[in-house]
Amino acid sequence: MRIGVFGGSFDPIHQGHLILAEQCREQAALDAVWFVPCALSPHKKLGAQGTDRQRIEMIELAISGHPAFQLARIEIDRGGVSYTVDTLKAIRELHPDDELFLLLGADSLDDFETWREPGKICDLATPLIVNRPGAEVVDLSVLKKYVDSQRYESFCRNSIASPLVDIQSRQIRDKIEKQQSIRYFTPRAVEKYIETQKLYGQQ
Repeated sequence: MRIGVFGGSFDPIHQGHLILAEQCREQAALDAVWFVPCALSPHKKLGAQGTDRQRIEMIELAISGHPAFQLARIEIDRGGVSYTVDTLKAIRELHPDDELFLLLGADSLDDFETWREPGKICDLATPLIVNRPGAEVVDLSVLKKYVDSQRYESFCRNSIASPLVDIQSRQIRDKIEKQQSIRYFTPRAVEKYIETQKLYGQQ
């Protein structure tokens, strides 16, 4: 089984996340994409504004009906700072015979060297690097130092072309705070959930 692992705060999940996941699923022939909301992100100074429960419920609403999309509570249940390498190790222990892929936007490569055990990450999973606005040509050379030439070539073959949908969770939260519309930025079910839960400054 080919499993795509997609981590993040998902605060809230939005159409950009879903398009990225679907493009990776299709182009890399993944059997499943696991959405893994973090407990505490090591890359963000402030924690998520939505609670763990709220972020989980928004993901469930967003991916409902897609047979290949699943919610994975690994990092939430583990608690503490969520390191990708720890998550991949845990998945590998539970699914030793499956092939793991790590879904990443191209901008994630900018600070990949600062991640915990980047070499081990590349050993445990094949990065699926998705182009993002401002990074239409993806430079994977930062990964060369962590793998042999054969594995690096496999990384290059697995780069993903995706529509450049420049939506950020922070942008959605800002729009809500300013009482602006977020219609079509996130699935309608998530939009209504944010409204009923009075999230992100909703009145």
